[in-house]
Amino acid sequence: MLTLILLRHAKSSWDDSSLDDFDRPLARRGEAAAPRMGAYMKAQGLAPDLILCSSAVRARQTLDLVLPQLPGKPEVHHEKGLYLAPPDALLARIRKIDPKMRQVMVVGHDPGMHMLAVELSGSGEPARLEALARKFPTAALAVIRFKGRVWSNVGPAKGALELFVSPKMLD
Repeated sequence: MLTLILLRHAKSSWDDSSLDDFDRPLARRGEAAAPRMGAYMKAQGLAPDLILCSSAVRARQTLDLVLPQLPGKPEVHHEKGLYLAPPDALLARIRKIDPKMRQVMVVGHDPGMHMLAVELSGSGEPARLEALARKFPTAALAVIRFKGRVWSNVGPAKGALELFVSPKMLD
C-alpha cells in the first residue's frame, strides 16, 4: 500500500507588495498553524519516507515548521517545478517516485493540490470527500492511500481519502 500526504503551504503574508509571489513568507497565522499540523501528522502515525516540497519561500517555511514534528529522517527534495503546478504536472511527478518510498508527502500550492486531491480520491467517508471537494485551505492535509506497490500506477479515482484536516478543524 502507498500513502500520499498532500500538505498545502500555511497562510502566507501579503504585507510586502514588493515581493514576487514566489518569495512571499508565512504570515503569523501560518507560522502557528504549520507546527500544529506537524504534531497532528505525528499523532496520526504519518512518517513520510520522501518529501517533495515546492521551492517557494512559503512552502519551504511550512516544511521547516512541520519537519521537526515528524518521526524519522525523510529524504527531502525542494523542487521549483512544484511551484503552482497544475494537477497533471503533480501527478506526473508522483508517478516517477521510487517504489521503495511507501509514504510520500508533497508540500505545494492551490489550486493544483486541491484539484489533484479531488481527482485521486475515488473513495472515502462521504463527509470527508464533501469537505475536500469544497475547499483545500492553507495548511490543510489530505492523506490518500492506494492499493498497489508502484507510484506509476497512481491515477484518477484510484485512491481512498483517509484523512482531510485543516487547522480550523483542530480547534
